[in-house]
Amino acid sequence: MATRTGSSMEGQNNTAQAALFARLKLLYPAVNQDETPLPKSWSPKDKFNYIGLSHNNLRVHYKGMGKTHKDAASVRATYPIPASCGVYYFEVKIISKGRDGYMGIGLSAQGVNMNRLPGWDKHSYGYHGDDGHSFCSSGTGHPYGPTFTTGDVIGCCVNMIDNTCFYTKNGVNLGVAFSDLPISSNLYPTVGLQTPGEVVEANFGQHPFVFDIEDYMHEWKQKTRTTIDRFPVNDIKGEWQTALQKIVSTYLVHHGYCATAESFARNTGQAFQEELASIKNRQRIQKLVLAGRMGEAIETTQQLYPGLLERNANLLFMLKCRQFIEMVNGTDSEVRGAAFRSPRSRHGSGSGSTSPVHSNIHSNRPAHSPNRIIQTSSSSNNKAQQQQQQQSNDLSTISEQHMNAANSAMNGDSGADSRVVDLNDIEMEDHSTEESRVISNGNATNGVINGTSHVECDMEVDSSSQKRQLCGGNQAAIEKMLQYGRELQAMSVQLRREYGKNESNKKALQDAFSLLAYSDPWNSPVGNQLCPVRREPICAALNSAILESHGLPKQPPLELAIGQAAECMHLMSKSGIGSSAFASIHDYLQ
Repeated sequence: MATRTGSSMEGQNNTAQAALFARLKLLYPAVNQDETPLPKSWSPKDKFNYIGLSHNNLRVHYKGMGKTHKDAASVRATYPIPASCGVYYFEVKIISKGRDGYMGIGLSAQGVNMNRLPGWDKHSYGYHGDDGHSFCSSGTGHPYGPTFTTGDVIGCCVNMIDNTCFYTKNGVNLGVAFSDLPISSNLYPTVGLQTPGEVVEANFGQHPFVFDIEDYMHEWKQKTRTTIDRFPVNDIKGEWQTALQKIVSTYLVHHGYCATAESFARNTGQAFQEELASIKNRQRIQKLVLAGRMGEAIETTQQLYPGLLERNANLLFMLKCRQFIEMVNGTDSEVRGAAFRSPRSRHGSGSGSTSPVHSNIHSNRPAHSPNRIIQTSSSSNNKAQQQQQQQSNDLSTISEQHMNAANSAMNGDSGADSRVVDLNDIEMEDHSTEESRVISNGNATNGVINGTSHVECDMEVDSSSQKRQLCGGNQAAIEKMLQYGRELQAMSVQLRREYGKNESNKKALQDAFSLLAYSDPWNSPVGNQLCPVRREPICAALNSAILESHGLPKQPPLELAIGQAAECMHLMSKSGIGSSAFASIHDYLQ
């Protein structure tokens, strides 16, 4: 029973902590809590000994005699207020005013004497309940607001944009109490008590605040945005406009948005640094990568840009590792069959040659009805059907076979089964509609300016379709994949001999081969590799390499400018410039 109760309490605490973290993230989105944690409780170490803590170090009670002001005691929060908050707020509820209600709520820097109420010493600021006075680094107070007592909720708001502090009482703003706060001094939320019976409890975001701090923050966010929008720009002879148009144009060209780039160029008079044919070639290669047709992407790149991949051995290895993953996925044309392997006739380019690790299995045979085995002979047809049925009935057995072959491949065992079946005899389903959807999604996400995709990996299988199988569940395709894996392993050994160890290549190969350890790799711990979104970094790397080989920037100036702006915002935040909290680059991008 005790164990069950303990587990229940632990679960509740974890839930409460998760809720607190989420609430603080909404309040202070610019704060990186790994670098600058937010105050969440009072510190059991940074307090005077007359202070007692309870209720997860949120409740404070007085333990001293309380005869004179020398018996005062204070406690600071666990962490200082990060400047990246922009605006920071916490509340304190008066549980009991005790004997005299000599309570102070405010701020103090590290090292300030804790044997005092907040506000009495340098870099210490407080609002006192017994007389309603504010104390600013001095033992002499100034009239500020009403007194407070049992049941009242006092809030303290620090504005790091104009370096001011104001208090609230029961949700009502009492006006500015302090100006010219030394924000760079790392101020901590602080409370002080002085007479027996005084008890207060803090709310650092554990619960909704009485005061509408979100509305106040929104007001300052609008002020900051107005300041940015109205920033004077002296556009002499349209230089700024021309520069911005050029930045947009290079971005469109970089990512291969041909039609948009052409239209934009016509309307703005911008010239391309790259020939239109080259842009379309890059776009074609990107579409192949984003559709998972890595073999065709590699072959097309070698044809259109001879020597590029040979000069970038690590890039070529990365592409081939991705091709192995797409073989597992059943999307690469090496394992999908001849019917899908005919875009060259549609595009009017390409050659009969294949990449060094490809077998000559391609043809321009037209597509027939989906999911039908072509009868080249009754024996081969029956054999293929029996193999597919066996895989469907016993995935675990097939998985074991895969692993044995994979181990042989990774060990470089040339004696492993290396039969290659002609996939021209197997007809695959036409996925042109699905391909268009993948390409469309891929192009959209590939254009995310901050380089981070927010597209989730949907690995669910349609209820009308069968359970996914390696290489579409075809034994000949599986053997082709395993043969490719052996060649990939051999390439890894060759690269290591020529260029030395490369941890990135090693990890890429291990991750790709790890898919074979599971009968259902899509729902395995390593299944995220099979997500279409994972094609985007490969696509970007190949695109950049092509551009760089033509003497063009491997990253568009727009992305560089946004990256620089983001880093500037980060540095401003670390330097204590509070307005950086309300100047989100993503707001402008959206």
